[in-house]
Amino acid sequence: VQLQASGGGWVQPGGSLRLSCVFSGGIFSRFTMRWYRQTPGNEREWVASVTSGPRKRYADSVQGRFTITRDNTERTVYLQMNSLEPEDTATYYCNANSPWGDIWGQGTLVTVSS
Repeated sequence: VQLQASGGGWVQPGGSLRLSCVFSGGIFSRFTMRWYRQTPGNEREWVASVTSGPRKRYADSVQGRFTITRDNTERTVYLQMNSLEPEDTATYYCNANSPWGDIWGQGTLVTVSS
């Protein structure tokens, strides 16, 4: 399984970005897909997850601002990020979780500043 994340960039506070993560090399529907983020010197923080159901969960810090979706036909998971704040600045990672373990994609950097 491989994950390819994209969509990061610079945005002003209050702006929006959409991250994408393309899944390949496995059966997408078997995996719960998650987004994490990490800033230098800190541990990786869980942001949101979506099962194949799809059942969605969000960290309190992004609830109401971020939306995670998955397209099982395109084997892609998205993270729509609205009302971005400087505190959302981080490298964002997608993750594919199954009973057999975790797969990580490369990070995509999101910078929120004026």
